[in-house]
Amino acid sequence: MKKALIAMSGGVDSGVAALLTQQAGFTGIGCTMHLFESEKNDAADARAIAERLGMEHYVFDFAELFRKKVIAPFAACYQCGKTPNPCIQCNRFLKFEALLGKAAALGCEKLVTGHYAQVTETAQGWQLRRAAYTEKDQSYVLYMLTQEQLAHLYLPLGTLTKPEVRALAEAEGFVNAHKQDSQDICFVPDGDYAAVIAEYSHETPQSGDFVDLQGNVLGTHQGLLHYTVGQRRGLGIALGKPAYVCGLDAAHNRVIIGSNEDLFSDVCTLREVNWIAGEPPQEPVRCQAKIRYRHPAQPAWLHFTDTHSAVLRFDEPQRAITPGQAAVCYDGAICLGGGEIVS
Repeated sequence: MKKALIAMSGGVDSGVAALLTQQAGFTGIGCTMHLFESEKNDAADARAIAERLGMEHYVFDFAELFRKKVIAPFAACYQCGKTPNPCIQCNRFLKFEALLGKAAALGCEKLVTGHYAQVTETAQGWQLRRAAYTEKDQSYVLYMLTQEQLAHLYLPLGTLTKPEVRALAEAEGFVNAHKQDSQDICFVPDGDYAAVIAEYSHETPQSGDFVDLQGNVLGTHQGLLHYTVGQRRGLGIALGKPAYVCGLDAAHNRVIIGSNEDLFSDVCTLREVNWIAGEPPQEPVRCQAKIRYRHPAQPAWLHFTDTHSAVLRFDEPQRAITPGQAAVCYDGAICLGGGEIVS
């Protein structure tokens, strides 16, 4: 019988993914990544589901790898005036590198996760596609997947809705059937990411100047990590008109302030671009692109400038294109790939 390693976070989605993997004819092996100290209850929930399904369950200690590949870059990114998405880095280095390595070592053909997305095989190769349940589609945070990784990935929730997943968990008597989804960054459960950055960087945020687009000083900010492009609230300056963060100048420790209109741009540059099909195209690609997870995909042209760098030009200006976030490109339901926004 085929074997599959199932990433089980303790949530309802990965629990049902384990159930469906077993029903699909795989011998399932459950595993939970130990990343930081506050996850013990989640690991216990994952183990309870695995035991109920008669599966082995392992806990892999990835705490040091998580610190190195996710938390440290997260802190460094904020200090450089960018706004990162740590879930993308976790998927890249932990789930789809480290866990895939564990799957191979255990003789498993597939790695299973509870992501809402679809993997399909075509005559041209493997495709990553949006989930049928668009409200939960997570293909955006999976844009870094390669052909080799997709060949070993099984996403059983891709055709289900969240209510259907909860109903399956309830019918099976899972302890987490009604467990709430996490809305926070997992290692910042209280939302105080500034404290996490200070802890891991061992540096105190340095105050600097608020400046307008012409460089005129408007006031004093409390450290770059407290601000992101598009922010209006919590600036602590009164200009007699609405003020927005339009940029972060890390080289001079300045926060650039402007109007809402100043936030709009129709072009951005990308680095570390992953083209899921393999070799990137030589000609510009017509696509729909998202500049953040909840951003509706917008018509654009993608032009590669080298193998892993590209320029994305939208038909219409987009608000608050933010360095550090990912721009992800689609052709309808197919996720083509994406990269980190540089500017």
